[in-house]
Amino acid sequence: MLGENQLYVSDPLALHHIVVKDQNTYEETSAFFAQNKLLFGEGLLSTLGDQHRKQRKILTPVFSPARMREMSPIFFEVTNKLRSALAHRLKGGPKEIEMLAWISRTALEILGQSGLGHSFDSLTEDVATHPFALALKRLQPAAGRIQVTRNYLLTWVVKIGSPSFRRFMMDLIPYKNLHEIRDVADVLHQTSLKIYDSKKKALAMGDGALSEQIARGKDIMSVLLKANLEASDKDKLSEAELIGQMSTLTFAAADTTSNALSRTFLLLATHQDVQVKLRQEIRNVLQHQTELSYDALNGLVYLDAICRETLRLYPPVAIVQRTTRKDAILPLGSPIQGLDGQIISEIPIPNNTNVIVSIIGCNRDPTLWGEDSYEFKPERWLQPLPEAVTNVHIPGVYSNLMTFLGGGRACIGFKFSQLEMKVVLAILINSFKFSLTDKEVIWEMNPISSPAVHGKPGAQLPLIVELVQ
Repeated sequence: MLGENQLYVSDPLALHHIVVKDQNTYEETSAFFAQNKLLFGEGLLSTLGDQHRKQRKILTPVFSPARMREMSPIFFEVTNKLRSALAHRLKGGPKEIEMLAWISRTALEILGQSGLGHSFDSLTEDVATHPFALALKRLQPAAGRIQVTRNYLLTWVVKIGSPSFRRFMMDLIPYKNLHEIRDVADVLHQTSLKIYDSKKKALAMGDGALSEQIARGKDIMSVLLKANLEASDKDKLSEAELIGQMSTLTFAAADTTSNALSRTFLLLATHQDVQVKLRQEIRNVLQHQTELSYDALNGLVYLDAICRETLRLYPPVAIVQRTTRKDAILPLGSPIQGLDGQIISEIPIPNNTNVIVSIIGCNRDPTLWGEDSYEFKPERWLQPLPEAVTNVHIPGVYSNLMTFLGGGRACIGFKFSQLEMKVVLAILINSFKFSLTDKEVIWEMNPISSPAVHGKPGAQLPLIVELVQ
């Protein structure tokens, strides 16, 4: 691209070297770090090396299965508000509803309450959209519009002078798209700072004050602040790092999960037999209890298979970029034949080469998943996976997939995302039937893929929704 050499990789052994074994050689691009530092501050997506490892060390326990169980009532409570809002709209019968907006609002509210101990949205129709939600909605399109220029402009901007001088220079640059990124960053930072100050004051007043807040002190940030107080001096995070995690986690969790859920609802609307089978599985459990519990939810094997298959076939982020920081040799698990007829089992890669990690390529590889690898088949997860998949040791943290990456920069919140997907799907599929409209839904390949209607601006997912008895 623009005269640069790029290498597109989906070979599992090569991916293992890129994201696990030699991960310090294959780092995110300078432009990636520059943009994330501008947007999120000193969060996980903006740091490298020892600083990044220190942040992951203190954050990892916050996303443990025990913490997910503890926070799960919030997921159910917020999603039941969504169910009530949709049911209210359907009193007169089936309607076309723009589901992406409702799913996005729900994802942000789940993240707000369980992640930050803060409510952004009451999930009613007449409520004004929170500025933080508006900023998140603008973020991905704005970032996409500067994707090429950021490689040259942002990497320069973040290196010059003090933060105040950098801000002064950014204001002077006559570039509307850059100014939009600046404005989004301002909202994210100001909101995060306000929530952080509130948490810090409550923590200073003791557990009683925390228990009076949303999530009663069990949210991710409250737990993180407590853990940080108890950490040794060398492991403590600075205030800038703590504040940076808030915007980082909100962006990373809200957009990816809401778009994964949108894809799942579209697939269920397309494959009505799968939707019916899922609804029956949920109702079989509800014959013996009035509402789903955390354990019952995790016992829904067909729901789990649907989530895995959606995330295999349609990962929210299809590719990620890495850049070599020194000359490297990349081995291949499946040797290839060069144009000269020679068999190539390893590739020498010069320093500063852009490497494209193909998440979707590995997830859909027919040599691993079989000839039906491009088909939506949840049933593949109800039986042993192909030996080609289990023997090749795909380096992802989740279910032999690259969807959440692997190694030291894998998605730290993938259990949070899984819980949210399952709660939302279980509650809504039990209550509603989702069907296709006559509008053509397409998927725009932004950094995070998003649904749209052919010929219409903006992300959206219209579906026919009706109450089911």
